[in-house]
Amino acid sequence: MDIFEKCDGFGRARELQAMGIYPYFIPLHGSEGTEVEIAGKRLIMIGSNNYLGLTHHPKVREAAVEAIRRYGTSCSGSRFLNGTLELHEELERRLAAFVGQEAALCFSTGFQTNLGAISSICGREDVVLCDRENHASIIDGCRLSYADVRKFRHNDLADLEQHLQRAHAQKKGILIVVDGLFSMMGDLAPLPEIRALADHYGARLMVDEAHSIGVLGAGGRGAAEHCGIQPDLVMGTFSKSFASLGGFIAGPAKVMHYMRHHARSLIFSASITPASAAAALAALDLIQARPEMRRRVLQIAHRVRTGLAAMGFSTAGTLASPIVPVIVGDQERMLRLWRTLFECGVFTNAVTQPAVPLGQDLIRTSYIASHTDEQIEQVLSRFADAGHRTGLLSSQPPSSASQAAGR
Repeated sequence: MDIFEKCDGFGRARELQAMGIYPYFIPLHGSEGTEVEIAGKRLIMIGSNNYLGLTHHPKVREAAVEAIRRYGTSCSGSRFLNGTLELHEELERRLAAFVGQEAALCFSTGFQTNLGAISSICGREDVVLCDRENHASIIDGCRLSYADVRKFRHNDLADLEQHLQRAHAQKKGILIVVDGLFSMMGDLAPLPEIRALADHYGARLMVDEAHSIGVLGAGGRGAAEHCGIQPDLVMGTFSKSFASLGGFIAGPAKVMHYMRHHARSLIFSASITPASAAAALAALDLIQARPEMRRRVLQIAHRVRTGLAAMGFSTAGTLASPIVPVIVGDQERMLRLWRTLFECGVFTNAVTQPAVPLGQDLIRTSYIASHTDEQIEQVLSRFADAGHRTGLLSSQPPSSASQAAGR
């Protein structure tokens, strides 16, 4: 059998392209953060993880430019050998202090952070307990670890405890890994209860704060701060609120020292570019200095969530989330809604399996602190229009639904 033969049988994407409802790999010709330009048309961007709107902030931009002037465009090597800058070490010190841990370690992407952290600290004699809806990078990090990986039902504390009881009885080293804020449904992990279970059974807790750091908590430290607990390991990314690219893991100094010498995705990858490290540092300054940004983005998301629900859309998420999913269920109907919204001038994300369970196909929307009230009014109005055009909403006139949503 030819290894390429499987490619001949993959036709779904081509079918969707032929139907005009293929939603992926769309090139942007320009971006101003809350609006993007695609093929000469301007759309309101509600599909970005730029939650605080810092990708276009002048301080972040200037920090990146100044780093290029000083260090060039690349480190041209790994952290392990020739690619460590003073910027990297300053960023690690600042991040460790920010999340209340002894030390931190920066990786080139968030995906690589989870791959390296989990696979280096967990081995054949260990058990990893992983929420079934964790991010793909966590799942793949578990697979690379050679540990006994046991998935528990999403946010199901009883199921988690059963796994903990078995692993504890086997005298295994145990790591519980969860997303603090789940990126598709926008729901929070029950962190206080998970922390209590971890302590009771002698397990360690790792929380992925990719979508919550900068946004949740009184100081912007993420879901753990929002819930009033301290994980053993804190993971975060720079590609969301930090307006950059990269990721970090923070925890006890001895654990970070161990990971420095065992995490393959760190040792064998080029380090974060100077511009990315400087941008993340500048973003951290703004996160600490301007708490009103996170209040604003959560207010916007709440307004949209309640407005869409008032129209008759099925939404999910919590008050403490900048993510507002609109659940459609059927893949083709979801893609037709995505296409109609696109035609109406709204950029959203079409999400299907394996990112969500079968039958949970959804339009993922996420909001930015710099969205204007006028833009949000337009989003609600265009959702109402698209909902009626696709038959997902009742026969109520779009104007009435829009007015109800704005209250």
